[in-house]
Amino acid sequence: MTFADLSPLANHLWQSTLCAIVAWLLTLTLRKNRAAVRYWLWLGASAKFLIPFSLLVGAGSQLGWRAAPVIAQPQFSYVMDEIGRPFVFPHQAARLAGERSPSDAFPAILFSVWLCGVAIASVSWFRLWRHIRAIRRTATPLSLNLPIEVLSSSARLEPGVFGIRKPVLLLPQGITDSLTPPQLEAVLAHELCHVRRRDNLTAAIHMVVEAIFWFHPLVWWIRERLVEERERACDEEVLRVISGPEIYAQGILNVCRFYLASPLTSVSGVTGANLKLRIAAIIANRTADGLNFGRKLLLAVAAVAAVAGPIFSGILCAPASHAQSQSESAPRAFEAASIKLTQGGRTRSIEPGRITYLDTALGEFITMAYGLKRYQVSGPDWIMNADRSGRYDLVATTGSPVSADEIKRMLGPLLVERFHLAFHRETRELPVFAMVVAKGGPKFKQPGDGGGALPPTPDGTGGLSYKNWSMATLVDWLSVLPSVGRPVIDRTGIEGRYSFNANLFDLPKDASPLDMKVAIGRSDAGDMLFSTLPEQLGLRLESQKAAIEMLVVDHADKVPVEN
Repeated sequence: MTFADLSPLANHLWQSTLCAIVAWLLTLTLRKNRAAVRYWLWLGASAKFLIPFSLLVGAGSQLGWRAAPVIAQPQFSYVMDEIGRPFVFPHQAARLAGERSPSDAFPAILFSVWLCGVAIASVSWFRLWRHIRAIRRTATPLSLNLPIEVLSSSARLEPGVFGIRKPVLLLPQGITDSLTPPQLEAVLAHELCHVRRRDNLTAAIHMVVEAIFWFHPLVWWIRERLVEERERACDEEVLRVISGPEIYAQGILNVCRFYLASPLTSVSGVTGANLKLRIAAIIANRTADGLNFGRKLLLAVAAVAAVAGPIFSGILCAPASHAQSQSESAPRAFEAASIKLTQGGRTRSIEPGRITYLDTALGEFITMAYGLKRYQVSGPDWIMNADRSGRYDLVATTGSPVSADEIKRMLGPLLVERFHLAFHRETRELPVFAMVVAKGGPKFKQPGDGGGALPPTPDGTGGLSYKNWSMATLVDWLSVLPSVGRPVIDRTGIEGRYSFNANLFDLPKDASPLDMKVAIGRSDAGDMLFSTLPEQLGLRLESQKAAIEMLVVDHADKVPVEN
């Protein structure tokens, strides 16, 4: 586990905190309205801790998967992304990023501490549940003609509702003698209100939130708000059906006088929340204002924004599963194009207005069309390592001269059309070799002549001559060697092009280019390159992990559509 693994959690906690702040602002706006409305706002803030926005964004991206291509990321989506995901650790911010450090052990320590907290919370709730369950087992039935089962217990606890699927009302023995009939009726009405509202179910949801996010202070603050608004909501319901608020208030006070208050999260009781404030509110018997049109609209907008906002953002940022242009304009189409199963031959050329690639795997066309390296394409094995049944002859013309880069871009829509190619992009953490400067600095000094990189050739002394090579060219060359088996990334910080010689394979002085190709094709060529070339150049290769942008092929027909 690394700090990068904590990035999604940090962003999720940030998003949940923002939702809690919005819920608090809304409850302030609705403080004169019904408590039930405020309760559901706090419950929504609690539930947000269990629902990462990334799930909604992912759902939106699936909708956008079939939508028309989006060429540039909309400003709205960019702003949403910046606000919603402020925590991005270095190796996720870059395409190929940094090294591991000893501090990477710290996230594992944090995970262990979190797991201990979850275990303690879970055990505490389990012990509490067992305690209440034991009380229920020893309780005796009590006939009060109520719509739920009523049990009388000798335990000194307040009246409360226990259970979610089949709730029962637990009453302390002697409560019918301790309260007057009107007071008992008011207390029972309060408990039945908890049953109708399914408060035990919503309390259980928040208990899960508390167990998982025990370290977040807002979770415990939300708990207090939930209990407060839950009891006020039931008080408001009771005051609408009884004649005297004084009777109801006296009933609650008598329960507190004769029985122990039991502030149990798993039981909905009558004495919860701030009792002094509740009694004052009950005596005042102020009627809560109804929601006017403006406040209903405010709640509707907030609800839609919380759900639809991430989904809409996902739609706008959805990675296209078809050949989508990565630049500001869509590529033009070929005037004529032929793709058939290969008939043999190995001709490959791109001329102004024409491309001819014979005996080529589909994966090679994909890397060329989207400007990727071989290791950045993932999919069925036949796409890259194809036998004769999965290799193709492609000949296409544009009708007028265009650049080689434009022709490569034009391949994308053609592959979609003929192979029904579908793909998505994602970032994966993969093992890589990072090329860095060794102690003492680089040993090559001769700058290139300004031209492009030339293939290595025998230098007449048993070595190879490299002309006009940049570090990017070097790592790309190493990455495609079959014996390497993983990407090679440039972390030297060296810019520009250089010419240098290297003696890698002990070639004879009169070696030919064919001798060089045979040497590079040897099974141990990759090991020799890694052990010899960096050292001779004043470089070295480190085994690391890095975040690599991948193109994942979801579907491709093995037989292309007829021309």
